[in-house]
Amino acid sequence: MTDQPNTPGRLSRARVTLWLHYLVPLAVLLVCVVLRWQDVPLVGQLRMSVFDTYQRMVPRAFEDAGVRIIDIDERSLDEMGQWPWPRTRLAELIYRLRLAGAQVVGFDIVFAEPDRTSPARVVHDWPKNDNSDALAKLAETLPDHDLLFAEFINGVGQVVTAAQLTSQPFSTLPRQVGNFSVGGEAGRHLADFIPVLSGATANLSVIEEAAAGNAIINVSPEQDGVVRRVPLMLALDHEEPLIGKPVYPTLSMEVFRILQDAPRTMNVRLSGASGTTRWTTAEGVEAIRVGEVTIPTDQSGHMWVHFAGHRAERYISAADVIKGNLPERALENTVVLIGTSAAGLLDLRSTPLDPVLPGVEIHAEMLEQMLLGQFLTRPYWAAEIETLVLLLVGLFFVLAIPKLGAVWPAIIGGTMTVAAGGFSWWAYSSHQILIDPVYGAVSLVAVYLIASSIGFMRTEGERKQVRAAFANYLSPALVEQLARHPERLKLGGETRDMTLLFCDVRGFTSISEGFKSNPQGLTRLINRLLTPLSKAILDREGTIDKYMGDCIMAFWNAPLDVPAHARRACESALAMFDALEHLNARRAEEATEEGQDYLPLNIGIGINSGNCLVGNMGSDQRFDYSVLGDAVNLASRLEGQSKNYGVGIVIGEETARQAADGFAILELDLIAVKGKSEAVRIFTLLGDSAIAHSAEFADLRDRHMQMIQSYRLQDWDGTERLIDECINLATDMIGQFDLAGLYGLYRDRIATFRANPPPSDWDGVFVATSK
Repeated sequence: MTDQPNTPGRLSRARVTLWLHYLVPLAVLLVCVVLRWQDVPLVGQLRMSVFDTYQRMVPRAFEDAGVRIIDIDERSLDEMGQWPWPRTRLAELIYRLRLAGAQVVGFDIVFAEPDRTSPARVVHDWPKNDNSDALAKLAETLPDHDLLFAEFINGVGQVVTAAQLTSQPFSTLPRQVGNFSVGGEAGRHLADFIPVLSGATANLSVIEEAAAGNAIINVSPEQDGVVRRVPLMLALDHEEPLIGKPVYPTLSMEVFRILQDAPRTMNVRLSGASGTTRWTTAEGVEAIRVGEVTIPTDQSGHMWVHFAGHRAERYISAADVIKGNLPERALENTVVLIGTSAAGLLDLRSTPLDPVLPGVEIHAEMLEQMLLGQFLTRPYWAAEIETLVLLLVGLFFVLAIPKLGAVWPAIIGGTMTVAAGGFSWWAYSSHQILIDPVYGAVSLVAVYLIASSIGFMRTEGERKQVRAAFANYLSPALVEQLARHPERLKLGGETRDMTLLFCDVRGFTSISEGFKSNPQGLTRLINRLLTPLSKAILDREGTIDKYMGDCIMAFWNAPLDVPAHARRACESALAMFDALEHLNARRAEEATEEGQDYLPLNIGIGINSGNCLVGNMGSDQRFDYSVLGDAVNLASRLEGQSKNYGVGIVIGEETARQAADGFAILELDLIAVKGKSEAVRIFTLLGDSAIAHSAEFADLRDRHMQMIQSYRLQDWDGTERLIDECINLATDMIGQFDLAGLYGLYRDRIATFRANPPPSDWDGVFVATSK
């Protein structure tokens, strides 16, 4: 046999395929480079997640730098009255702070409105009478609280007030005390690089003018709501003669400046400033010099906060300060920030270490870093270096994979990824420098996968064949698992802790009789019912084992692990009843419109948890993925008992134990189901956590347990009395689950036991005679 000659068509296709080996991964690489260069939100969020992980693993070691937070906490509000407090009380607060040795006092509060408790203002809110004019004249002679507060600020000195820049229009320009000079390339303006906002909420001018400094308190979270960087400077979009847009310092930096008695003008160094080498195209802020300390920033003038986390020793209650309950020398040589941790005052933030943290503590963390000279930095050149490394290594992958295959580039790439991660961790833990190793690694993985995908096309074809062969009778999760691991297509199983659910339609025989002449209508009805019920299971990670006419069998925690599988099954059962309620409502409307009789659908559900054998069951010629075990049989029996006990859902004891915290559950009985000699404790599921944690359900649950105990003690009169109380408590509370049938069952049993008392050794177990 001779080789067939290569035709022009074959050569052309081979040449195109060879070029695709290079061009497609190269295009992916260039897209990744562009996304990184543009720093799209997804890329930035991925980078922030890495830096958050570093901080959580090794947070800044807390070192007491003498920063204290005077906390307007819940206790202060309880003892001193609701907020806002009279300015006279705040005047007393700062007086006591300075008297106790606080060197600088900074407010994380804006005093934008006049004090409503000032005499001249209070009198106008009083009811009018013959003395109103005299009282108004007298009130005008009394001191204004805002003026008194300003006098105290001026008198004690070293007080920093706060303003907040916003995106809303402003009527008053905040006072600028601390300002900035710029060092860098000629012609560049500071407002070109830092955030610029259009509005401001400023203090009353009499208060601002009395303060030694005035600062902004903006704490800017990232897009996910987490604070990682705080602007050290913000510009106001308002042109001023000579200075252009006014630029304001942040609270911690202004307090730090006044503490050092440093000049009002702080020096901002831009990239390429005199005496520095600018070897990349990155432009922006590099650092700010405040007195004797240089604070590194990112390109927009933000300071990376190296969090030590919430520390109780930073806090002193404002009530203790005002009442003079401070320990001796508690504030000597300290720097004080006045803020609030009270939830109602809405100054709570999220950080990498603390999901909820008072905003004033973020300023305190920044001030500690300034005092200690310990800063977390991300150099202005980091982004360009990371992008350059990504481009070079990505080009290596593009060129090497078609020639070397997938294995060696994977080994080399994996080694480089580990090395990059190690270097990034070393830079953070040893030098507090932030380098992102993850985006480059993720991008290279994308390039690698695209470049090596052609070699896996045959494997993917085999997987498609498996999916096509088994998709009609296996669960989607199992089909995907078998597609990844075809070797599992063999008989056998494993023992797993699982939760089983059986659902059956009540009165299906009666429903079927109405469709004797229309079997297709019955099929459509069952499909219409099973579709939303199945969705409720699949949406909560369940696997549907099989449909048996009008019955559904499902399970959790196989073939894939499902944490809290008992809870997921309970959630599914409640969702199935919600779906049924919506379906019945639609069917009722349709029956009314069509003038037909309406018969509502109803279901019963049984749920049980326990060890089961799960795997491929059957013969060598035909098998199915299913589950066997005593726990399965019991779940089926529990579904049958739901009708006998007059409830929608019956769950086993192990399911009830695992789901006890988040669901409204009542014990039903101690029963020996048909086919089992050993008694089991069964429960009913009535609702979710909203019902479970309601006071009404707590009362019902306690009274119901008393009823069960009284019944097992054969106190028939007490049991009937408690049944009446339970029925009253359950009325109009449980909603779709009616407990009248359950309590009627116990009444019938009591009537039987009165006529035929149980034996003396009766333990309360009911022996079921039906499934």
